Amino acid sequence: MSRETADLGDVAGPVLLFGGPYSNLNATQALISLAQRRGIPPYRMICTGDVCAYAAEAERTAQTIRALNCAVIAGNCEDSLGENALDCACGFEEGTVCNRLSVEWFTHAGKQVSDDTRLWMRQMPGRAVFTHSGKRYAVIHGGAEQVNKFIWPTDPAEQKVHEINLLEKDLGVLEGVVCGHSGVPFVEQVGHCRWINAGAIGLPGHDGDPRTSFAVLDGDNVEIERLEYDYEGAARSMEHVGLTAGYHNTMRTGWWPSEESFPEEMRRGVTSMMSVR
Repeated sequence: MSRETADLGDVAGPVLLFGGPYSNLNATQALISLAQRRGIPPYRMICTGDVCAYAAEAERTAQTIRALNCAVIAGNCEDSLGENALDCACGFEEGTVCNRLSVEWFTHAGKQVSDDTRLWMRQMPGRAVFTHSGKRYAVIHGGAEQVNKFIWPTDPAEQKVHEINLLEKDLGVLEGVVCGHSGVPFVEQVGHCRWINAGAIGLPGHDGDPRTSFAVLDGDNVEIERLEYDYEGAARSMEHVGLTAGYHNTMRTGWWPSEESFPEEMRRGVTSMMSVR
């Protein structure tokens, strides 16, 4: 579907960037509480999409994000749930464990999400631009033209340069790109442009730590941080509604049920490339 680009204007002060609430109400509420403690208002919070996915409380999570009234960019889950599609269009390869397991959580989310929430999802912008400390940023979900494109920290810089060129062709010169989708947070300087994946707050980044991740952009500095929240409660909520195919254990262990969707260099036993507090 065709989506607009939102212009968020000049955003002054620390900006909290986050992706993938993934129906994880516990994590969503924890992030909002953290922002309040730090004095970061909703207009300085930006979500890279996939509000409803793996965890138990799709509708309540969507309502919570909607009530927060922060900027939200549509992800593939918004595309799919908003249009009552048959699957999540996550981009997992056919026949992989992650592709098979997506049937369980997508079916659950589809039963929970209301018509009003689906309308909200259909009205989301597909990308956004904003200025911060004199630098111009674009916000996307996955890739510049492919919403469910996985872009990893291990991908060569040339691939990110290609995505940046596509964005600049439409949006003009950029000094930064903020994205999500892969769920793995990282920051990389690519030529004149900084690539920022804020990670996901709803599931850990497949590194053995059950805490999830977000990023804070403050002037020229961007920090990826861990989110402390009740992940055991999130796992129990999934078990309560029958979401027991594997991702409930991810909440506790920090490891995804299948590594097939990750590059070989990012699988178990390999040191995480992420720098976090």
